[in-house]
Amino acid sequence: MSRRANNFIDINTLVRKNVLNMKPYSSARDEFKGEAEVYLDANENPYPSPYNRYPDPLQWRVKEKLAEIKGVQPEQIFLGNGSDEPIDLIIRAFCEPNQDSILITEPTYGMYSVCAEVNAVNVQQVLLTHDFDIDLDAFPKTFDATTKVIYLCSPNNPTGNLLSRDKIVEVLKRFYGIVVIDEAYIDFTKGKSFVNELDKYPNLVVLQTFSKAWGLAGLRLGMAFASPEIIAVLNKIKYPYNVNIRTQDLALEALDNVARKESWVEEIIEEREEMVKALKKLPIVDKVYPSDANFVLVKVKDAHQTYRELMDQKIIVRDRSKVTLCYNCIRITIGTPEENKRLLQALKEL
Repeated sequence: MSRRANNFIDINTLVRKNVLNMKPYSSARDEFKGEAEVYLDANENPYPSPYNRYPDPLQWRVKEKLAEIKGVQPEQIFLGNGSDEPIDLIIRAFCEPNQDSILITEPTYGMYSVCAEVNAVNVQQVLLTHDFDIDLDAFPKTFDATTKVIYLCSPNNPTGNLLSRDKIVEVLKRFYGIVVIDEAYIDFTKGKSFVNELDKYPNLVVLQTFSKAWGLAGLRLGMAFASPEIIAVLNKIKYPYNVNIRTQDLALEALDNVARKESWVEEIIEEREEMVKALKKLPIVDKVYPSDANFVLVKVKDAHQTYRELMDQKIIVRDRSKVTLCYNCIRITIGTPEENKRLLQALKEL
């Protein structure tokens, strides 16, 4: 990784030329912003349903409230249909099909590779160390001039641990392309978010989500934080009304109740620590990996058999045996105290 002065990066030099030159679609709600008494501009049904009107295409009310909580500007926020939408849009914005590459650290979240493959973008892989951290020495041996985006998941999925902050900073300092840090599970750790580092690294994108700590997985609402220049590129190529009215309204309600989210997080962390202690005492368990997420990765004697026997008792965990470096591992999401007790009892009886 050659060292560069990242605070002088011109984002426009990284954007695909056709994206840079394209004229974005302009919806009726892009052209008129504000309140009116009669709306006859968007070919909507005039009779209230109450969802007869198109939503705000840029979700400004949600962004303004979220910006206060996160300590950023509304213009530094992109809201998408889950985090998968910005994951996909970043590849579409910065990677030429059949030419460019993304770099991922294995094992990690599977959608980075899926989105790249759908967009005909090559996937370069570098293994994490055996304690699931970044191997800085391996990075220069893996990527090349075609590498445009690096995805780092921290806390990582499926391993649960935070990646070393110092090593992430080194990647940010050395890599000229886009660095995406996926912080879907950041609420469950004491580690600091990289959202507060946006002004320092103009090539940084931080992903978060309403699915985990906020308890809104069914809404499919993801967040991307970046420089206004990067956000403008994502807004340019997204679908016009990518976040519906109901989702925006429920997100606003959730953002008015931060205390409830924090209470859930506190209880999940407490349950996670109790779960780890109990799992370590079970004969079936070989290792419990450290976790900064709302789940734990557990190495057992036989992951396939454990998964099947738990399923027979209507308890579903995730068999991660086929994932790189995770042989005979199952991933256990932290549930309610009652659900956790039921799982532990079932594991004792296997």
